[in-house]
Amino acid sequence: MNCETDVALIITVVKKGWAEVALKASVDAGAQGGTVVYGRGIGMHERKTLMGIRIEPEKEILLTAVKRSLSDQVLIAISDAAELNKPGQGIAMLVPLDKVIGRVHMIPDNDSFFPLDPMEVDKEEEDRNRKESGV
Repeated sequence: MNCETDVALIITVVKKGWAEVALKASVDAGAQGGTVVYGRGIGMHERKTLMGIRIEPEKEILLTAVKRSLSDQVLIAISDAAELNKPGQGIAMLVPLDKVIGRVHMIPDNDSFFPLDPMEVDKEEEDRNRKESGV
């Protein structure tokens, strides 16, 4: 089992449409990527109404696992790009992780098993599907 121990998780919660901006900034700062999930906000800046009906704005949550040595520079890049210093723009936090399993593409020994080129992954999947269907 390959387990990483020098990893931190950056959790960024932003308005809908801003996760791409934050993700690009994080990758430019050294992160290998991220995962975007969707949610809704209920903070003081989200208490707006339309004709008496409360509007619950959609949020995007970016999860970025990075080596601890890169965590500060990635967090700063995300904050700058997503304008987190402005009220209501969002929040980012850094959480140290004790152990991480599953980022096998980050371990040099496993590169041959997990190609990073999406076209290669698609080609392998197509070949596998053809073999399974007998075509």
